[in-house]
Amino acid sequence: MFDVVALGELLIDFTPAGLSENGNQLFECNPGGAPANVLACLANLGKRTAFIGKVGDDQFGHFLERVLREKGISAEGLVLTKEVSTTLALVHLQPDGERSFSFYRNPGADTTLQPEEIREAMFDTRIFHFGSLSLTHEPARSATLTALEFARDRNLLISYDPNLRPHLWPNLDEARTQILAVMDRAHIVKVSGEELAFLTGSGDIEQGSEELFREYGLKMLLVTLGKDGCYYKLGDLVGHIPGFSVNSIDATGAGDAFLGGILYQILQSDKKLDRWTAEEIAMAVKFANAIGALVTTRKGAICAMPTLKEVEQLLASA
Repeated sequence: MFDVVALGELLIDFTPAGLSENGNQLFECNPGGAPANVLACLANLGKRTAFIGKVGDDQFGHFLERVLREKGISAEGLVLTKEVSTTLALVHLQPDGERSFSFYRNPGADTTLQPEEIREAMFDTRIFHFGSLSLTHEPARSATLTALEFARDRNLLISYDPNLRPHLWPNLDEARTQILAVMDRAHIVKVSGEELAFLTGSGDIEQGSEELFREYGLKMLLVTLGKDGCYYKLGDLVGHIPGFSVNSIDATGAGDAFLGGILYQILQSDKKLDRWTAEEIAMAVKFANAIGALVTTRKGAICAMPTLKEVEQLLASA
């Protein structure tokens, strides 16, 4: 049995790595993809994880398969295809470590995952996690819906990351429609402040959170605010936990690491979410904030995930 199974994109992040002797920009090849990043965080913390998705039967795809295995993430749900290439992303970094992306995904292998390639046996797990990038194109959208049905049939706890990437959608109206279409199937949702405003039309975090939480029957909503920490809503419990001050160089994967930290705390708890106290949710968010902060101090995502000892050291120093 797994602790967490995730479905979605597994890709190559080309991260800036200085200049060549000729003064040209160099890029480092890093494994990435939001759902895989979440699993890497959890695997580093000692949890049993498995990935479902599709990569090209090419040099990049075989590299990513190897990375999953090296990180202790089961690759039994990974499909390799000769039909299309592995998805690639160029990461553009700002001086403060914030980033933007350019994608080579027209199509990318992750968008071609078929519903019949989803094996029900993979859902012997406690939590199922997915993101919105597997909803941008068919047949991956239908494959995601198939996976959600398997998860619901087994009464799994479902985690969802809307993870808006505007350039990967035909238009923003389509993005909003598809992202919200599956919101009611999730129990735990993580959004950034910008994503919350996009989905609700409200720039007020408390108002937007209440709207999303009530309309879609969520159990836990987490609004990440970068260096400013996280606003949370768990039932009637609401609050804001500040972030950690670190030397940030690359924010890639920080939100995924944060979510991995939350899922870790849920797995460690012997209580259902509706029985958590204010102290327990606050401590879980603080733990997740620490993981997200540590990831920003290193380049890349999957390979930047901290160990439990490193997280505990940061918490102790604070």
